[in-house]
Amino acid sequence: MKRILVPTDFSEHAEDALKVAAQIAKKNNSEIIILHMLELPHQSNDAIMGGISIPESMLFMKKANEMLDEVSSRSYLDGISITEVVKMDKPIHGITQISKDYEVDLIIMGSHGSSGIEELLIGSNTEKVVRNSEIPVLIIKKNISNFDAANIVFASDFSEEAKKPFKKLLNFTQLFDSKLHLVNICTPNSFKPTHIAEKAMNDFASHFDISNYTTQIYNDTNIEKGIINFSNKINADIIGMCTHGRTGFAHFFNGSISEGLVNHAVRPVITLKI
Repeated sequence: MKRILVPTDFSEHAEDALKVAAQIAKKNNSEIIILHMLELPHQSNDAIMGGISIPESMLFMKKANEMLDEVSSRSYLDGISITEVVKMDKPIHGITQISKDYEVDLIIMGSHGSSGIEELLIGSNTEKVVRNSEIPVLIIKKNISNFDAANIVFASDFSEEAKKPFKKLLNFTQLFDSKLHLVNICTPNSFKPTHIAEKAMNDFASHFDISNYTTQIYNDTNIEKGIINFSNKINADIIGMCTHGRTGFAHFFNGSISEGLVNHAVRPVITLKI
C-alpha cells in the first residue's frame, strides 16, 4: 500500500481517520495525502458578478494551507511522508480526481455515525464517494488508539459479482495478516437452506488463494442487524461490505440494505465497489 488519501474538514472525526491512517502508514511505509476541499460559491469566472472575489478566494486558500500545515505537524505523523493538497472543487469530483492523480490505494474518512448518511464527513458527498469510488474506502467511527485488522467480516451472497470487491479486500487483509470471516446472513426474506448457503460460500472461496478464513451462516431479522450482531459476536475489527455504483448506497445480496449499517455499526467499515 503506497498511498493513503485522507479528506479532512478539520473536524474531530477527520482527525480520528487521520490517526488510523498514520497507524496503517507506519506499518506499511505508506505516504499519506491529506486533502481539504475548498468549495466556494461563485468561484473564479463568477467573481465579477458579485460572488467570492479572487482576493477572497486566495485568502481562503491561504488559510486552508495554514490549517493543513498545522494538521501535518501532529506528533503521531512523525516519520511519515505527508503530502498536503487544497483543491477548489466539489468534494466528490476533487476526491475522485486526487485519488487518480496520486494513484491512491485506500481512502480513509471519518464519520459521526449517529443520525443518517448526511452526518458523514463532508455530508452527503461521502455517500457519493463510497458509492462511486473504485478504491476501497475505510470509514472510521471513533478514535482508535490501537488500530487492528486481525478479524474482518465479509458479508455477501457470494455471487459472481462479489468476486471483484473481494479481491480488493484480500489485498487489504494481506497487509495485516487478517483472519476473514465469510458470513451469509439468513433472514425471513432471504432464506437459503444451509446446504445451499454453505456450497455457495465454499465454491466462492475456492476461487481464491486463502487459508485463514471461516464460513458462517447467521440468522437474524434483517441483513443489517445480522451483520452488526455477527460482528459483535466474534468481536470483529472491521466490517467489509460491497457497494453498487449504479443503484445507490450499500447494495448487495441482489438488493440493498439501509445506509443505517454505516451509521449504526460502531466498528470501522470498509466499502468495496462491485
